[in-house]
Amino acid sequence: MLMRRIFLAAAAGLVAALACGQPAVAQDKPLVVFAAASLKNALDDVATSWVAAGHAKPSISYAASGPLAKQIEAGAPADIFISADLAWMDYAEGKNVIDKASRFTLLGNDLVLIVPKASTSAFKIAPNAPIADLVGAGGHLAVGEPKSVPAGKYAQEALQKLGMWDSLQGKLAFAENVRAALQLVARAEAPAGIVYKTDAFADPGVKILDTFPADSHAPVVYPAALVAGSSNPAAAAFLAYLKGADAKTAFEKQGFTVLVK
Repeated sequence: MLMRRIFLAAAAGLVAALACGQPAVAQDKPLVVFAAASLKNALDDVATSWVAAGHAKPSISYAASGPLAKQIEAGAPADIFISADLAWMDYAEGKNVIDKASRFTLLGNDLVLIVPKASTSAFKIAPNAPIADLVGAGGHLAVGEPKSVPAGKYAQEALQKLGMWDSLQGKLAFAENVRAALQLVARAEAPAGIVYKTDAFADPGVKILDTFPADSHAPVVYPAALVAGSSNPAAAAFLAYLKGADAKTAFEKQGFTVLVK
């Protein structure tokens, strides 16, 4: 008798849900994207156009590429990973936590030297240039942590190749991601910093002093891929959307170079 009552109650709930036009099962989980911090402005715009096209709003987590790759390796429930360099995507692929067949290179960027907007400093990037003088006796150059932040790794590579790295020892402020380094300069807590061109464009509190030569560091590229095992049907569709015209417009508006054809 008790089981019959339970069955009847469940059936009544199902009928009521259908009568109200409500789904009888739980809603699909939202699309989860793990993306490099430098993508925030552009990818937020892409997400807005995606929603305007009739899709559900994705959940986007922004951070340094290294920690994101490690979180995916540890089982974080992401559907898409977009890295700010090849190395961390290679790491994820080596750990078999992305779908190798879905991987492609999406964007390109430039590495720039920035100062607070009100700064009157002048500096030209050149081999062995006195960059320590730019930050001053008690100042620090804001950069991402090279071990986990691609922008920091590119910065270290460029500074070493140009003969400026050694002069900055003890004068570097390592940030947890490139946007954190950007904020240190925008708030004038650091007299200078190294970020991507798109980050400088996104914050009116800074200005670009100079751009690092392309041959001073590895190309700044952003690979994207599905996370292995993702069962979200929207994941492949969103990844394809990143290759489309609406996304291209959003990325180029923020200063990225769209590399995917």
